[in-house]
Amino acid sequence: MSGLVLKLGPRERVLINGAVIENGDRRARLSIVTPNASILRLRDAIHPEQVTTPVRRVCYIAQLVLSGDVELSDARTQILRGMEQLSQVFTDPDSRAQIARATQFLSEEQVYQSLKALRSLLPREERLIASRDG
Repeated sequence: MSGLVLKLGPRERVLINGAVIENGDRRARLSIVTPNASILRLRDAIHPEQVTTPVRRVCYIAQLVLSGDVELSDARTQILRGMEQLSQVFTDPDSRAQIARATQFLSEEQVYQSLKALRSLLPREERLIASRDG
């Protein structure tokens, strides 16, 4: 991987290796060249009280790794188990591909990319829950 590129809006905050960094008044583009840096966009952060669904639960565990609250070695099994459970529910080809991507990224210790792939399942999960409740 050639590095991660973050495009930040004005005043957007990002957590990088435990430090909160706030962008200035203009849009900015950051190239993260350090492999396996722990990065979390704070606008994408899931708060503990929002961990109410299976996808959110797996995303939250990955987020804890990125924030430095949990070591990847301690969280890997939980994340993989969660992704396996998600693959039993999300059976369409695109969702399966996203779960496979998330798994591959996790195996490469690219937690940010894994979280990004998992987050793509959030709207699908919302639709599944809405159709079940509706």
